[in-house]
Amino acid sequence: MRPLHLRPFGSCLVVLALLVAACTTAEDSRPAPRATQVTAPEDAIGEQLMLALSQAKNFHHKAKVYMSDGKPELAIAAVKDVLAVAFPPGAPEADDVRADARAMLAKLLLARGEADAAMSEIDAGLAAATRESFFVANLYTVRGEILEAQAATLDGATAPADATRARELRRQAIVAFDKSIAINS
Repeated sequence: MRPLHLRPFGSCLVVLALLVAACTTAEDSRPAPRATQVTAPEDAIGEQLMLALSQAKNFHHKAKVYMSDGKPELAIAAVKDVLAVAFPPGAPEADDVRADARAMLAKLLLARGEADAAMSEIDAGLAAATRESFFVANLYTVRGEILEAQAATLDGATAPADATRARELRRQAIVAFDKSIAINS
């Protein structure tokens, strides 16, 4: 067996180290990361949170499988299971998971023609929101989609009040979409 010669590789490492040193200035005040740094207790993810996130993820996947199989009732049940997952008190991840589940549930309900029930899910999600996030922005997006769908059901109606209501619903949809955009900006 021939010995392995690392001389060219070692030379490359020296050159790389010199380049890194040349690019680093004395004014760079960022603390160097430590390979042996222990996670601070406030940064650790507890077992209860990990279990809750795992359960929620699996229920979410079940819902998607049921949706792709054309089984909306089972998909709705799986999403409701996500909402029932017990998270540790005060876990911000719980807010995100629940907001995401409510948006998904609202879309499923809307697809079944249950716009009022869908809007109730969105309202519950927004009422429970403790901070703005991507998931809260998504609740506003779905709110806009529901309002759009409600307006579309009034299209073609002959009563002037229906046409006025459709315009108002579309205006509210734009407000919801704008709120979503503002949160994500």
